[in-house]
Amino acid sequence: MQEITYRSAKFLEEVASHKDKHVHIILIATKPDIIKQVPLYHELKKRGHNVVLGHTGQHYDENLSGGMLKEFGVEPDFNLNVRGSMHEIVSQIIGRFGYLIGELKKRDKVVIPYVHGDTTTAMAASNAGFCHMFASVHVEAGIRTLTPAFDEWKMENGKWKMDHVDQWRTFLMDRKNWKRGSQEPYPEQFNTRCSEAATGVHLAPVELDREFMLSEGFAEDRIFVVGNSVADATRDALAKAKRKKEKGKNIFERYPMLADGDFVRFCIHRRENCVSERRFRAIYDAMKGLILDGKKVLLINMNQTKFALEKFGLQKELEALAKDHKNFVLSDVWSEYGDVIAAMSKSAVCATDSGSMQEEMNIMGIPCVTLRFGSDRSESAIAGGNLIAPPIDAALIRSMIDYAWDNKEMQKAPKLYGENVSAKCIDAVEKVLAKGEIFRAEEERLRL
Repeated sequence: MQEITYRSAKFLEEVASHKDKHVHIILIATKPDIIKQVPLYHELKKRGHNVVLGHTGQHYDENLSGGMLKEFGVEPDFNLNVRGSMHEIVSQIIGRFGYLIGELKKRDKVVIPYVHGDTTTAMAASNAGFCHMFASVHVEAGIRTLTPAFDEWKMENGKWKMDHVDQWRTFLMDRKNWKRGSQEPYPEQFNTRCSEAATGVHLAPVELDREFMLSEGFAEDRIFVVGNSVADATRDALAKAKRKKEKGKNIFERYPMLADGDFVRFCIHRRENCVSERRFRAIYDAMKGLILDGKKVLLINMNQTKFALEKFGLQKELEALAKDHKNFVLSDVWSEYGDVIAAMSKSAVCATDSGSMQEEMNIMGIPCVTLRFGSDRSESAIAGGNLIAPPIDAALIRSMIDYAWDNKEMQKAPKLYGENVSAKCIDAVEKVLAKGEIFRAEEERLRL
């Protein structure tokens, strides 16, 4: 396929010549992929495996991909160069990745795709692998959205009790008060469920994710609770940020207002929040209120955020807020993960609709307010460090942010995502390979 570019003109022959019959293909496409997959790539290389780094091309500009690849010191061995709308990207990944691994299969190689989380790449690439009877290793497997039982939360005259956020936090910390069934975030919940069906090794971040997969009928002996590899990346980024600070090179030179902390970092990019005017305006108005009240606010202006600001006629107002209020920083996405982590580690609270940021806040002990109706990292709310703030009312969101701001009890929530996670992930894969293949026939599963 001409659309695929390779690092070497003899890429297929070089991979095929390796003495190991298995080809471990680490797939990346987005910033979270790079952050969470590259540590596994390094671990596989360290152990001498036949490992390849593949990029689908979904995030291709410097801010979303290029700068971070340089920061992590890696260069993809191939790029599928996908472009277009969602359905086009899905079909291109299946077709192009399917072709590539088909060529390796012709050369008597057994391909093991490593897919991450709930991404489009995870869904499409695992599909392509399964077509060749190659099962995936699913990194961050089993994440499912739980929704708080809002109907059981007592409200006054049909309205939220704004001054009782502490009771809401206690309510969220009881596992019995959460329900399954959400299809949000879209399309991520679809992606992760599809990926699971083509998976041979499920690497679950926490016990709750293992619980989900067992209830759905996945084989218990192929589910490993290993933590989340973002823990490795976050701690490494914190160490690098400290070294950069000692050399006088850090994000706080560009944004000195953030150096003393005491700010809220906003991140709004979920499709369901950015296509709904009601949801987006509830979040926007809460943020605007904080800015006008003199609170320090950082907004990372992502592509979906820009789309919503333009669609709902808020772009000029936001630019005026940034110009007129020194307590408000409006910034495009930062290219280096170390800068992101350095700034977040100083924040008083993070208000986000991201999944990974809920994990990072837990790792760093920063209170989190999740701007969604539920969470696919509900374990962080059950642990007490995360609040669910449904995006339906600006005053409600504001009350949750005010409560979480530098909240000492939330800061003390237990750390959930482990240490040395990449090594544990590869240990699990090697354990399975010691007994057979990642893709296994039914008689193997039944031990007949």
